[in-house]
Amino acid sequence: MNTIKTTADLSSACKALARSPFVTVDTEFIRETTFWPELCLIQMASDDTEVLVDPLAKGLSLEPFFELMADESVVKVFHAARQDLEIVYKLGNVIPKPLFDTQIAAMVCGFGESVAYDQLVARLSDGRIDKTSRFTDWRRRPLSDKQLDYALADVTYLRTVYKKLKAQLEASGRLSWLDEEMAVLADPATYDIHPDDAWRRMKMRVRKPIELQILKEVSAWREREARAQDKPRGRILKDDAIYEIAQQQPVDEEELGRLRSISKGFERSQAGRGIIEAVRSAKALPKGDLPAVPKSAPLPEGTQAAVEFLRVLLKIVVEEEGVAAKMIANSEDLEKLAVHGERAEIPALAGWRSEIFGRRALKLLEGESALVYRNRKVEIVSL
Repeated sequence: MNTIKTTADLSSACKALARSPFVTVDTEFIRETTFWPELCLIQMASDDTEVLVDPLAKGLSLEPFFELMADESVVKVFHAARQDLEIVYKLGNVIPKPLFDTQIAAMVCGFGESVAYDQLVARLSDGRIDKTSRFTDWRRRPLSDKQLDYALADVTYLRTVYKKLKAQLEASGRLSWLDEEMAVLADPATYDIHPDDAWRRMKMRVRKPIELQILKEVSAWREREARAQDKPRGRILKDDAIYEIAQQQPVDEEELGRLRSISKGFERSQAGRGIIEAVRSAKALPKGDLPAVPKSAPLPEGTQAAVEFLRVLLKIVVEEEGVAAKMIANSEDLEKLAVHGERAEIPALAGWRSEIFGRRALKLLEGESALVYRNRKVEIVSL
């Protein structure tokens, strides 16, 4: 099987794909040893065109591909799109739209949470994905026909999956339910995380404001270094080391070198000096300007019982509506709802989520309805 290796061939293929109302898209990439994913293969398909593109081919410009991704007359169909979109945005400064993510659509159609692509293929197209090539090193050339067949199947079966999910959504009047999720995927802020916000990826294992400030400073330093050197964050500095640095607050080479998570000699390196500088910067901040450590306030008495009622209600709605619970509300949402009622700022109290769950939840909390177990099932009854 041939792959496209010239800009002229890619331009012709993209023009053919642009004549279709939709194009299915997938990418193969490697990022185990880099910060930025290395794009190794692009797969695309419409009803009458199937394309494999070799982005590693010498002299190939991906500009025709980026133009197709920006063409708003063509729906771009992905499965679990986030990482693919991150790559396209990073390389071409464009986010494909309009978008249709079959994993999210499947959750709305009752296929469970985060359903795998091969499961969707088996249930909607009677096809079978041969997964023996999934651990391919996609940078190696040449790729075998078996590997290319595996890669192409990710977009050829996706055509049928897309059509059947879209038909189900249209028949149930739920196509618009995807809009909010697609808007998040289409937002550049989803992929363009500022180094100063890198600390948000970390678990909150600090107790004091100064520790939190050091966590922020060192996390930002690591993020900038990882991007500049194109290395995974953990190869610059592991998370456990950042937590220890935040707690021990080393301000010179000797103190940094005494930490258990720091390898011998690291404190004398350029990276070690960068960390010390970050710690000193944090400690120089006036005490009144230090950030408050987020703390979970204890739930008011009786709240946990209300949460359990809401959890049962959510299960009932999931069974009735055939929508994954993850799409409606999570545990934190249920707690906010139990505490704040209609003042809770959660997705479940707006739009379609409110129609199927939010309003019923408020009635349950206000004593206007109840849960009753009869005929071997839990039912909602009005009071």
